Amino acid sequence: MLHVDQIRAVTSAVPATLAAGGEGAPPPFTVARVLTETRLDSWLTLGIVLAAGLYLYGVHRLRLRGDRWPVIRTVSFLGPGLGGIALVTLTGLGAYDTALLSVHMVQHMVLSMIAPIFLALGAPVTLALRTLPVRPRKRLLAIVHSKVIRIYSFPLVAFAIFVVNPFALYFTDLYEFTLRHEWAHELVHAHFIATGCVFFWPLLGLDPLPGRWPYPGRALLMLLSVPFHTVLGLTIMQSTTLFGGDWYPSLNLSWSDPWNDQVVAGGILWAGGEFVSVTMLAVLVVQWVKQSEREARRLDRELDRQEARERAAEASA
Repeated sequence: MLHVDQIRAVTSAVPATLAAGGEGAPPPFTVARVLTETRLDSWLTLGIVLAAGLYLYGVHRLRLRGDRWPVIRTVSFLGPGLGGIALVTLTGLGAYDTALLSVHMVQHMVLSMIAPIFLALGAPVTLALRTLPVRPRKRLLAIVHSKVIRIYSFPLVAFAIFVVNPFALYFTDLYEFTLRHEWAHELVHAHFIATGCVFFWPLLGLDPLPGRWPYPGRALLMLLSVPFHTVLGLTIMQSTTLFGGDWYPSLNLSWSDPWNDQVVAGGILWAGGEFVSVTMLAVLVVQWVKQSEREARRLDRELDRQEARERAAEASA
């Protein structure tokens, strides 16, 4: 059985050297291989372990001084957040991401949409601000409120980046370049994560970001993202040109047809994108309702205090 490093070596080699059904070709992609093939020598492994360790250390610091940190935030950050990144990059999915466009699209969805959402819900910046010493905390606040962050976190700018990037990647020669150079392919993974964070952090995150829109504006922006995935997914499904140039046909995989796999990849992007967008739209509405309820309770308390002061004034008159 070929392990992940062997699969990587095969799919990163010159495709023309592979023979259909030969020993050099990677074995058929199965669920079992997703569960059994792992790759822990990636820079992402170090990043994931470091991020998880720092987050847990911050939670530990809060507990030591008697402060509470919501468990749901920790679960979101470590589970679907960092765990989602690990699932699609360090397992068999990562081993086949240059052999099957459909697997790459699963990675695309998780790295750019699902994982960033839960990373944002984990509120790591807020955790850092509550646990860091004074000087590092001031530096972090300066970064959060810097001009660069203000520009990139502005919802319209983030939306433009989120929408344009996939078209720039898949409809140019850039995607084929990333298939032929592993360092570029790894860079795309990081780019997907960064793009998703830039888009979702101001919309759904709990951290203190500058220039955050009110909930109606955020819901509208999320609604506008729904047709984007439909257009992109259908365009990929109906394309008469194979993505990645001659990379996938040259692999000569006897168990996969590049044209059929491209249709599957477009369907994953279409259906998955719409599902995530609609789900996040519902989450935004729920957050909006909860904020309105909190604001209503705050106003009620203020009115009660005002009435109490008026009654006290009348009684003493």
